[in-house]
Amino acid sequence: MDHLESVSVTVDLLSGNEAIARGAFEAGVKVATGYPGTPSTEILEAAAAYRPAIYCEWSPNEKVAMEVAVGASLAGARSIVTMKHVGLNVAADPLMTFAYVGAVGGMVVCVADDPGMHSSQNEQDTRHYARFAKIPLLEPADSQEARDFLKRGLEISERFNMPVILRTTTRVSHSRGVVRLEEPAADRPPAEFHRNPPQYVPIPAWGRVMRARLEERLARLREAVEVSPLNRIEPGDPSLGIITSSISYQYVREVFPEAAVLKLGWSYPFPDGLIRRFADSVRRLLVVEELDDFLEEHVRSLGRACEGRAWVPGIGELSPARLEASRARMEGRPAPQPPDPGIGADLPARPPVLCASCPHRGVFQALKEFDVVVTGDIGCYSLGVLPPLNRMDTILCMGAGVSMPQGFEKAGERRKIVGMVGDSTFFHSGITGLLDLVHNRGTSTIIVVDNRTTAMTGHQDHPGTERNLMGEPVPAVSIEAIARACGIEHVATVNPWDLAGTTRALREAIESGKAAVVVSRGACPLCAGKPRGAPRVVDDSICQQCQQCLDLGCPAIEFTEGNLHINEYLCGGCSLCQQVCPFEAIRTQEGAHAD
Repeated sequence: MDHLESVSVTVDLLSGNEAIARGAFEAGVKVATGYPGTPSTEILEAAAAYRPAIYCEWSPNEKVAMEVAVGASLAGARSIVTMKHVGLNVAADPLMTFAYVGAVGGMVVCVADDPGMHSSQNEQDTRHYARFAKIPLLEPADSQEARDFLKRGLEISERFNMPVILRTTTRVSHSRGVVRLEEPAADRPPAEFHRNPPQYVPIPAWGRVMRARLEERLARLREAVEVSPLNRIEPGDPSLGIITSSISYQYVREVFPEAAVLKLGWSYPFPDGLIRRFADSVRRLLVVEELDDFLEEHVRSLGRACEGRAWVPGIGELSPARLEASRARMEGRPAPQPPDPGIGADLPARPPVLCASCPHRGVFQALKEFDVVVTGDIGCYSLGVLPPLNRMDTILCMGAGVSMPQGFEKAGERRKIVGMVGDSTFFHSGITGLLDLVHNRGTSTIIVVDNRTTAMTGHQDHPGTERNLMGEPVPAVSIEAIARACGIEHVATVNPWDLAGTTRALREAIESGKAAVVVSRGACPLCAGKPRGAPRVVDDSICQQCQQCLDLGCPAIEFTEGNLHINEYLCGGCSLCQQVCPFEAIRTQEGAHAD
């Protein structure tokens, strides 16, 4: 650090996501958009700290976010758009066409993949989208590269008039590293759109010309990638050469310190000449990459023999330990045994659970009264599929909780169908499903569990909240008003901590014989920051050990050595346990009071 200070270098310890935001600030990005999704969420949250230099917004969904960023680019401003890997599916439509239209101000699409599915429903590999859209792909391996590559991506975008994908993974996004900082670039020219329909309007006649231009730009990119400093050969023992990228590079350097390495930072278009030269310089070639055999397949297509998936797993997150096991198999020796975890190895598993006093719990408890199929969605309420709640039957993708009921009903399912969707997800992709339900004469009931925030990804605002990412007060869009505007006649709002009232409202909706929307409105307790009411206690002299309260799955209710107990430090005072107890053995703690 003394040396760094002597040469006046400013450094900071940043996560990959924070480093991307810093790079955007230094590069003069004016507009940053996105939709929250782990592991990408913190990019925009960190970028918002640089306001007013950067305008930041949580858009209703990734498609809208992409389109806002495209608008900024066509006006000549630099922009970024952020999302997780499955979010790129939502934004793919504008991305594919924007590759034809071409960027004016630099635009980088920051996409975070989630190998191992730590918080995702699949292990989709974003690298295929770069090849699909015929646009550049950059893959940083640490926080410093995340900052550097974001800035380089904007330069590439402007030089070749193309959007650029910056792909990270969970480890790159969330790991911290020392990052060299610079002052922001000099002010860029003010935004000004120059009208040119043949360039910006891809009707077939002009779109065909754009298609040809895209191939021309791709050819120029292939020349540039061959000499890019983002790709480098690190000399080593020629008996083994390894081609790798992203976080896998870090694992390779740890597990194969002696090997020669071709590190790809600009992964697509493929630097074919560089790959051939490297392959020809080593006696054995190994490709180490997470998820799909994206690089390995292409190396083989170049006529170069290589190994990869035969040794390195393509399912789940890679790690030094998994790669060490791969090396052992390659060398014909037993895989090393994982270290003894020591203390705590015999502890029971701790599955995820809804928080104490979570408003979703009351909805699931009420749904136990009905023989219905429940189509779920992506959010905290996905936990309703697990015991002891057991009240969700399907999960597919965001918005499917609203759309899938129509399919069940029209297929002839004998039971009533109830769809469940969160408030943020309703705005993201639930409204179109509601329109379909009305227009095509569906009769399902849709429950919108409105906990006043995007809870699962860390309490981000959305169109239904009263502020935006910039901290400005904004109108809160009414879910009920939208439901009525879509044509829903039966709309009800319930307090999910009122179990009897919630059950009654659901019964009326389900038995109405027509499409209905029930809005369950109750703030997330973590977001509210205070207990809902006074803690509850169990009166042992009355309790009959029926354990009905345990069916709530509340982490504050403990059952040890045959005794029920409510942990006063966890209890949020929601009273659901008191409402389900048939013997009135649960009461308010003496001397306690609600805030």
